[in-house]
Amino acid sequence: MLRSRSAIRTPTAAAAPWGWCLAGMLLGALLASVLYAPAHWLTAVMQQDASAGLQFDDVHGTVWDGSARLVLSGGPGSNDATTLPGRLNWHIRPHWSAIKVDLFADCCMQRPWLWRVQPRWGGLRLQLEDSLTQWPAQWLSGLGTPWNTVQAQGQLLLSTQGLVVQWAEGRMLLEGRARLDAMQISSRLSTLRPMGSYRINLTGAPTPGFTLETLEGSLQLSGTGRWVGSRLRFVGVASAEAQRLDALSNLLNIIGRRDGARSIITLG
Repeated sequence: MLRSRSAIRTPTAAAAPWGWCLAGMLLGALLASVLYAPAHWLTAVMQQDASAGLQFDDVHGTVWDGSARLVLSGGPGSNDATTLPGRLNWHIRPHWSAIKVDLFADCCMQRPWLWRVQPRWGGLRLQLEDSLTQWPAQWLSGLGTPWNTVQAQGQLLLSTQGLVVQWAEGRMLLEGRARLDAMQISSRLSTLRPMGSYRINLTGAPTPGFTLETLEGSLQLSGTGRWVGSRLRFVGVASAEAQRLDALSNLLNIIGRRDGARSIITLG
């Protein structure tokens, strides 16, 4: 008996629908893993360099839309750690030429802070939207010595303008400006409250660095710092007004090498 050609089903033809079904399931699983990847995957990658001191706790959400508590620590072997009040929230979206990241810290920002991340061959380019944010100085105590001893109190006002950070061939390059104002700073090491207000200006050329100056106050601070590779080196001087020397003497003894009425501060 003859059978029509349409009635003949080859093994390959019969298996095809199952192959497409399996491929679709695998593709769906892959997309789901990308779209709904847990946020702790991202924070784990960012915490690989434990020496950076920045850690994430109580992580929620996904890689693309998540939140966590920010913790500053003194790095490996340190028992010091302080948690920033509130949560840090992020919203990440890929674009053609960059990855856009919206950051919002409950305690410290009035509006989201936009970052543009552009991976490049052998490096990375990070462009920060102009911003003004406010952070508690007490948070710095988590970094360990000397911050855990000084236990500064006050407000840190961070402003950026046209700031671009680039990493290429192991070097960091800076464009634009950043300024950190430490306002009405006091310490448990002194009965004088506040001791003063200070400003740090970030510079980019020829190598990334910063300058420290006093805006007002009885404790006078000045100095310069720069990054050599990944290490920060700073040399500064702390001194007190003559009528306030007794109230600030203990602090001057601890933050640096005492030299008469002043203290020489060196880091790195």
